[in-house]
Order: sequence, then C-alpha cells, then structure tokens
Amino acid sequence: MRALVRIFLVCLWVSTARGHQFTEEEMQDVRQRIKGMFYHAYNSYLDNAFPYDELRPLTCDGQDTWGSFSLTLIDALDTLLVLGNHTEFQRVASLLQETVDFDIDINASVFETNIRVVGGLLSAHLLSGRAGVQLEPGWPCSGPLLRMAEDAARKLLPAFETPTGMPYGTVNLLRGVSPTETPVTCTAGVGTFILEFATLSRLTGNVTFEDTARRALRALWKTRSDIGLVGNHIDVVSQKWMAQDAGIGAGVDSYFEYLVKGAILLQDEELLHMFDAYYRALENYTRFDDWYLWVQMHKGTVSMPVFQSLEAFWPGLQTLLGNVDSAVRTFQNYYSVWRQFGGLPEFYSISQGYTVDKREGYPLRPELVESAMYLFKATADHTYLQLGLDALESVERIAKTPCGYASVKDLRDHQLDNRMESFFLAETIKYLYLLFDPTHFLHSSGTESWVEGGEEGQCILSSGGYIFNTEAHPLDPAALYCCSQHSRERQELHDILLGRSQSAKKAKEHGGHSEEPPPPSHSESIALKPGEKKMLPLSCPVQPFSARLAVLGQVFTNNT
Repeated sequence: MRALVRIFLVCLWVSTARGHQFTEEEMQDVRQRIKGMFYHAYNSYLDNAFPYDELRPLTCDGQDTWGSFSLTLIDALDTLLVLGNHTEFQRVASLLQETVDFDIDINASVFETNIRVVGGLLSAHLLSGRAGVQLEPGWPCSGPLLRMAEDAARKLLPAFETPTGMPYGTVNLLRGVSPTETPVTCTAGVGTFILEFATLSRLTGNVTFEDTARRALRALWKTRSDIGLVGNHIDVVSQKWMAQDAGIGAGVDSYFEYLVKGAILLQDEELLHMFDAYYRALENYTRFDDWYLWVQMHKGTVSMPVFQSLEAFWPGLQTLLGNVDSAVRTFQNYYSVWRQFGGLPEFYSISQGYTVDKREGYPLRPELVESAMYLFKATADHTYLQLGLDALESVERIAKTPCGYASVKDLRDHQLDNRMESFFLAETIKYLYLLFDPTHFLHSSGTESWVEGGEEGQCILSSGGYIFNTEAHPLDPAALYCCSQHSRERQELHDILLGRSQSAKKAKEHGGHSEEPPPPSHSESIALKPGEKKMLPLSCPVQPFSARLAVLGQVFTNNT
C-alpha cells in the first residue's frame, strides 16, 4: 500500500509542479525569503553561540562539536558573499584571522575538518577579490585566509602517516595521531581530500598536499573487489575491508563525488577513469528501478534495500556528467520520499515504503536541493524551482525556532533536536539561493571573468566552471591554473639556473671547460624554445572552463 502511495506522490508532484512557470519577480521574492532564513539562523548563532562551533537552537546557546574553532562562522563565510553581503564578509574574515587558532589540544575529525574548515577557508580566500577585501600582492597565490587553510591542513597530515597512505579518521591538532586510535575509517574518510589538498598545492606551490591526497586515492583504488566495488569501512593499516556493504550513501558518497569533481577541477584523466569504472559496477550491481541499493562488495547480492538521505547528491552528480535522463528518474524517487514526510529521513526502507527504526531524523541536509540546482541548470525545468519552494516552506514550517532552525529528530511527528549543523548555512541555504538565482556569478560560463592578481597581475579569474566541494564551498579552477603556472615557471627557471651553476662548478673543479650549451640568443628563451609548448597531461583551456566540458560534461584532453 505504501508503495502505491509513493507512486501516486511521484505522479502528483510531476503533474502539478510543471504547471507553474516562475516569473523573475517570484524568484526574487523567494530569494528574499531565503536570505531571511539565513540571517535568522546566522544572527542567532552570533548572538547565542559564537565562538562555539554550533548553535543549539532549542536552548539558545552553543556547543563545540567537530573541534573548537567557530566552525559555523567558517562554514558560513562564503555564503555571506553568495548572498551579496560584502561588509559582513570582510568583518568575519578579519575576525577569524584574529580569533581562530589551530594549535589546540583537540581531537578532530580529519574528514570534517578538511571539508568544512580547509574547504571553507579556501573558498573564502578565492572569493575575497569579489568581496572588496584589501588583497595582498600575489593574491590569489597568497593571502591570510590561504595561510589559515594551509595551517589547518598541515594539522591533518600526521593522519596520513600510515603504511598505505590512507588516513586515520581522527587526529589531535596539537599532538598528532593517538597511539590508541582505531585504524578503521570509512571510505569517504579516505577519498575526500583531492579537491582541497590539490587546491592548496596549486595555489601555494607546495606539492605535499596534493601528493598526499593522490597516494590515499590510489591506495583505495587498489582495494576494490573483483566486481569493481568498494566497501564502507576499511582498516587503513592492513587494507582489510571491515564493512563490505557497497553503495553510494553514507560512508562512501563523497569519494565518488571527488573523483568526478577532481577530474573537472584538475582536468585529470586518471580520476575520471577511476569513476567511470566504479560507475559501471554501481549501475550493474546496485541500481534497481532507479533506486540504488546496498550490496555485498564481492558478490553483488543485496544487503540493505534502503535509501539514505545522503544518497540524494547522486542525481546532481549524474547531471554534472551529462546523464540527465537517469538523474531525473532517480530524483523523482527521492522527492517522493520528501513529499511523504516533509523531509528526507536518514534511512528509508524501499520495500516497506517507510522510515527505518532509529533512523527517522532529518538534520536539514542539502543533498536533494543540491541535485535540484544541477537539474534546473541542465533542463531549465521549473519543476525544480517548485521543489525548492516546497523545501523552503517545509523547513520553515517544521524546523524554525526562535533561535534558528533545529534538526528534526523524528520526521513522523516532527519532534526537534537541539542542534543546528553548520552545513545548514554552508550548503542548504546556499544551494537553495543558487537554485533561484540562475544568473549568479557562480553559474557563470566566463562572462564575468576579470584579470587580477598573481605574481604578474595577470590571472584570468572566474572564467567559469566553479567546482563545489562536498560542503558546498566553491573553488575557482582558473585561480589554480594561474598560480600553478607561475609555480611551474619558477621551478623550471630554478632547475635551469641550478643546472648551469652545477655544470660550471664541475668544469672549474676539473680545470676544464663547461659543457653547457651557449647562452640563448635574443630569439630564444632560456625556458622554452620558439614555438615549443609545455606538454602536460591535461592543459587549461583558453576558452571558459565550462566550454571545455562540452554538453555532456566530458573532460577533454589535447588529443580529443
């Protein structure tokens, strides 16, 4: 019976939502409502919870959760810029530089600190040029927020000092990894670093971070089963799978997300090849009637016929790859669950058509709205705007309190929990706003690019193709390209000059003549010969990044 109700709800929302076309005035009104939601939550945090990590919206106070570094403020900083509040962005950026210290005796999640703190600071650093912040010479290849991000990331590096290169799940920011720390961590906790760490390396020139993330990715890739799947939890020392459930949800989700987004951000064929192989296996073994189930990683037999709320990111990822038809069908399934409860329960039994015991909560997660944003960009179908409006009204009706917005403890009776996760301001609000603002610069295909910064003041920034990390922090690939190009040129010149110096020194020691070639003529460059090009696996295109991705989102190389 519940399955029939779900089918009816799918048909109902498709038929009703498509009947309305939003005008620009209506979309502007919705954006104002979203801003009102943000500031109700944001001001409540400042008034009642700062400098703690999170707001407790039922008791109007704060608590430290993932560390002790004003996490909500870091996570919400780039949302201020997205909403157009440059003044508050400038104030908070200065405040964080004055108050946040990562030299603290705190056990922190390596995964959460990376996506929320490192990712949030990197995004804010890259958006500073739009916020009217006074930029130091060399930005975006240098800057105070970038140094903070690098400092935070350095605190995570001891976690990667394992025989495999795969990180422990927890690290003490002052003392490193505890001798008693468990070696078992989730798959996403191993494979969700390449965006932030590669961004750090390419902005600063320090390859340690990107190399560390790549080593972890390659080690994880080698552990997949004979049928091409990975499990849920792995021992990072022995490489033994401790939980062998394979799927796209909790514990695995952002690993697949970072393979796709890393391939686009870095123009990296290796990462795309990894995802393509996983995608074929997932479609073959886990997909049933446009749902994705959990299966045993070695046999492919179904182990859990459930839908998890974190899986709602998948249609957005499929859309990014160009698999729009499949994304639409899966999204319809997920939204039917939303319509049933006014939110997505953490676990939902597909066979029974109802919540799973002790997994009835809804912490105001963003994933369904995130997928709606991508699908609207791909299809221009106002159905997804209606879904966004429904989500807004549902959160307002169910979760709003005098001191913010509370996680829903039980969607069956809408009982609330005394917690407002930082991702509500970082992700849920941001994706809602961007869904209703299709002309926002983060959607730009390069029409709003400008030349500024870099060592020679010639970085072409905001040329399209912003990539969101899994905490919805946007990263500008053009900035990475510009700074890494400067770094490569410096290194090439350094190597050439060092080679000449060593050659001359050896010749002098042997009393002979140097065998170095004659100095270049005016028509030559000491770095490159005329017409010679630097051969890289994937080059940054001259045209806007989005054009490089083509219609279906493929990553092109020079040979395609």
